[in-house]
Amino acid sequence: MDKLVDLLGLGGLSTPDMAIVTAVLMIILLLMGFPMMVPLLVGAMLLLFTQFPFMDGPVMIQQMIGGISQSVLVAVPMFILAADIMIKGHTADRLLDLVSKFVGHLRGGLPMTTAVSCTLFGAVSGSTQATVVAMGQPLRPKLIEAGYSDKFTMALIINASDIALLIPPSIGMIIYGVVSGTSVGDLFIAGIGPGLMILLLFSVYCYFKSIKLKIPRRAKASREERLTALKRAMLPMGFPVIIIGGIYSGLFSPTEAASVSVAYALVLEMFIFRQVRLGDLPAIALSTGLITAVVFILVAAGTAFSWVISFARLPELMLGGVIENAAGNPYMVLGLIAVAYFIGCMFVDPIVVILILTPIFAPVVTVAGIDPVLVGTLVTLQAAIGSATPPFGCDIFTAVAIFRRPYLDVIAGTPPFILLLLLSTVLLIVFPQIALFLPGLMD
Repeated sequence: MDKLVDLLGLGGLSTPDMAIVTAVLMIILLLMGFPMMVPLLVGAMLLLFTQFPFMDGPVMIQQMIGGISQSVLVAVPMFILAADIMIKGHTADRLLDLVSKFVGHLRGGLPMTTAVSCTLFGAVSGSTQATVVAMGQPLRPKLIEAGYSDKFTMALIINASDIALLIPPSIGMIIYGVVSGTSVGDLFIAGIGPGLMILLLFSVYCYFKSIKLKIPRRAKASREERLTALKRAMLPMGFPVIIIGGIYSGLFSPTEAASVSVAYALVLEMFIFRQVRLGDLPAIALSTGLITAVVFILVAAGTAFSWVISFARLPELMLGGVIENAAGNPYMVLGLIAVAYFIGCMFVDPIVVILILTPIFAPVVTVAGIDPVLVGTLVTLQAAIGSATPPFGCDIFTAVAIFRRPYLDVIAGTPPFILLLLLSTVLLIVFPQIALFLPGLMD
């Protein structure tokens, strides 16, 4: 590595100049089609060995291993596994039927049913992509048959599924909690308020959209039908009760809650609903293993990269002026954080953006005296928006795969929903109690 640095003439560059060279190299590697872990590791090693030649290679390995050694990360594969089990089983259908019976008769009831169902499934899965798959496949044909355009339908499903990142359990919040040292339990509770706010905004938009399209209202379900749907959904609704109630009753930690959710999913789908057989478990476990491997490789590489930029004091060098002004203007800090994470999540996986940007903004947040739970909720909201925002939102490509529609068709209806999500960002910054009210009640 030393010979390569000398050959390229990079050894004499200052740290800010080297940071620019590193950023350009990482972008080039991305454009060449390399997986995200490659630019992260190459960038980290280049910056480390040009600015700190006394360092040796094993320090990178130590940081990578340390990044994935924290016990709270065990919750990630557990929540992914629980979501995979539920997708295979009957949980999604029962939640969908419950919502349909209670709000399906309202003006815009079917798209409202879609938004609420995505929120509820997010509350039991924690995964936006799992929600797109589980809710999108049964609901898309019904929305199109009712008279809604396919572009509106796909955009609604994609963006409503992103509420799953805010409603606990949230994999994005777990990653942020690990990187920043913020309580994952507090982050889980803080996400409920913004998640419900977005659901309300989406429902209002669906109401007026239905009036504009002159979509007729559906028949109102009878009291008996509602009671039956409620009974069928009682057991699936136990997931959020277990996760939130268990954590804040002190019965178990967030990591233990994830394990309990897997056991609960297995009992429901294998022994009560009997939709998952013993022979299905290897395929489910393989799917979970593949997704978990990708997440943990990104976390390891991102942790190493974050350590290097922190060791090089890049946050202070890049944001020195912002840090000086932060104490008197926390709104400026929150706005800057929102813009940075939003733009980053449009192009890169949200987990990677959280890993890279969180250490950069940590000094600013500390100086400004902003509640880290509020910052974590704001960051997760930007990750949710980025997951459905062109050009590279991960949920967009999930929709392309399961709906088998061209990329441009999938993103055509997204602008109104993105605007509503950006409005939610502004409201959260101006009224932080939207996120902090419920955690405050828990203190």
